[in-house]
Amino acid sequence: MPDDSSLAQKRTVSGGTAEDALDVLADRSPKGRFSRLLPFMGPAFIASVAYIDPGNFATNIQGGARFGYTLLWVIVASNLMAMLLQTLSAKLGIATGWNLAEHCRRRFSRPVVAVMWGLMEIVAMATDLAEFLGAAVGFNLLFGIPLWVAGILTAIATFLILGLERYGFRPIEAVITALVGIVSVSYLVETVLDRPNWGDVLYHSVVPQFSGAESVLLATGILGATVMPHAIYLHSALTQGRVVVRDPVQLHRLFRYELVDVIVAMGLASLINMAMLIMAATTFFQHGMTGVGSLETAHRTLEPLLGKGSSWIFAVSLLASGLSSSAVGTMAGQVMMQGFLKRRIPVWIRRIVTIIPSLVVISIGLDPTRTLVISQVVLCFGLPFAIVPLIMFTSSKSVMGVLVNHPATTAATGIVATLIIALNVYLVYQVFAAG
Repeated sequence: MPDDSSLAQKRTVSGGTAEDALDVLADRSPKGRFSRLLPFMGPAFIASVAYIDPGNFATNIQGGARFGYTLLWVIVASNLMAMLLQTLSAKLGIATGWNLAEHCRRRFSRPVVAVMWGLMEIVAMATDLAEFLGAAVGFNLLFGIPLWVAGILTAIATFLILGLERYGFRPIEAVITALVGIVSVSYLVETVLDRPNWGDVLYHSVVPQFSGAESVLLATGILGATVMPHAIYLHSALTQGRVVVRDPVQLHRLFRYELVDVIVAMGLASLINMAMLIMAATTFFQHGMTGVGSLETAHRTLEPLLGKGSSWIFAVSLLASGLSSSAVGTMAGQVMMQGFLKRRIPVWIRRIVTIIPSLVVISIGLDPTRTLVISQVVLCFGLPFAIVPLIMFTSSKSVMGVLVNHPATTAATGIVATLIIALNVYLVYQVFAAG
């Protein structure tokens, strides 16, 4: 166990939930199978918010509008890869009681740690800025208010969400899960209104294919928008010290319950991403509107095609996505700063630091959708600095003990990491080559 005042002590669940979890692990709980799962659900739902943030809205809508259902399999494959990486991150926190950033601080030299922290701060700020903009655009589309006023409303809303941390981690988990639920229900309704061809949806979900060179580039963008370095760092912090056991049998049980959390949460995120692309394919591509690429255009175009309710639902889902991901982005920044530097600043200061550049971006009139896409490029620079140390630590017996990776898991993760990093480098090359 960590011997300093790490986040483990800050982020334990409420006493009742922790006791319920320990009873389940010790086989003392009389509850049914479903009720036994509940104390362990939550961390993956928070991490999964990064996979349905406004950046995903932008890439999925472009993918569906331009290529129909063709790239659905990319979303399925991307989320399976992300599921594997998030599982390893959660396991690192469970097995060691330390998060990924704390492990880096303990095991790497100071110059290396300083460089990693600097890169991750840039990643966290770029992510937070883009997600802040997504929520502001949601307010703007929903109420028709100026974007700068929408930005201030976004700041107030995320302050309120983050303020729940003083009551423990369970209230934040509940609010974030509720916001994810709103996005889920919104896209369920959109999918019903769309009336997609389910045979084509199923076929393209499992059969890999492209439709020209541009579809390859967009597929790379969808993958780049899926795996997020800040989510990898955050997940290990959400599980460290959340439920503490040292018995090897109970550790394996705890990991299996957290695995269910990851599968359910990331599976839901995958379905939401697929619903975004299906909506764009059915509504825009099949009506010949292949040029729909921005959030504002998608919102404006939905109303004449599917009715006023559809554009309202789209704005609500974007707002819920932006608020939840903006709050989670700020949390990830806190985790990384404390992990790398062993220092913590008040969350409201970090929030203000993010608000200022966001309001500047809004005031000078930069295209919010373009800003979201650029943020995905910034994220790819941070990916190797999250994935590589994660594989190093989780494949070490001395670090992980009984929860060390099976060699096949390490090999599979290495292949996934190589593919993700290579595709993201290709994406950056294409972005700069295209000017």
